[in-house]
Amino acid sequence: MKHEEHAFLFDCAGAASVGIVSLPVDASAADTGLLIVVGGPQYRVGSHRLFVKLARHAAAEGLAAMRFDYRGMGDSWAAQQTFESVDADLKAAIDAFMQQVPSLKRVVIWGLCDGATAACFYAPKDKRVGGLILVNPWVHTPEGAADTRLKHYFLRRLLSGELWHRILVQRRLPKISAFKVLLHALSQSVMARIKRLFGRRAPQSEAAMPLPERTGHQVVRAGLRVALALSEDDKIAREFEDQAMPTAPWRQIASTQLIELAHLEHADHTVTAAPACDRLCALTVTWVRSMAA
Repeated sequence: MKHEEHAFLFDCAGAASVGIVSLPVDASAADTGLLIVVGGPQYRVGSHRLFVKLARHAAAEGLAAMRFDYRGMGDSWAAQQTFESVDADLKAAIDAFMQQVPSLKRVVIWGLCDGATAACFYAPKDKRVGGLILVNPWVHTPEGAADTRLKHYFLRRLLSGELWHRILVQRRLPKISAFKVLLHALSQSVMARIKRLFGRRAPQSEAAMPLPERTGHQVVRAGLRVALALSEDDKIAREFEDQAMPTAPWRQIASTQLIELAHLEHADHTVTAAPACDRLCALTVTWVRSMAA
């Protein structure tokens, strides 16, 4: 299906932000739009033009899509924001999206990395949000990263035939720096387990919750349908699986709100590989239609 695209400025807290909408030929029929939220220090194009491809694919499939710059990123002005301080940016973007496409009644927020985390935090505050698509969500903690490194890197290395061939046949020991990194990760992991075992058991305030649990708590509050896409070759995705999914809020989401958990084969954090990118774009359209229905 043919589509069109245009850029515009919208106001956020007195600062001008840049948005681009990708529209199907008959945008007047759209009642659910796709709002693409960037992750990390990126702007509306995305690494390897991921957000451009996604928005244009959605529009070609009949869905209105918008990508935009946070304040302080890309061509938008004002101080740079963190993922925990972009509620105003998301609200202003939804306002602008609905002005550009008056037929919209709701939006599905698609977020990558800490853009996904920001979407989790914002969703309970705006009834116009009709669903969440979360790609490699950022739930980093030092302890969680140490656990993930131990499980998915060091354990794999210890079981590697190549490593033992180097040690036993070539008589080459790993560098001292590698042992230091291993010991640091191991100590962080052990301290985290001790803290969980003997730490305070009283209910925590939302602000005091670890990030993996806090994201799930917000999604439960929002009561929205959720889709998750996790890249195969991404330590941030592994940390989400290991640290967030086992928590009580995410277990509840998995049993009541989750549409699908998709693992993207041969995909890195920003889904560089073309087959994985194509699959993610196709899944996104399917998920938005399901949420709209």
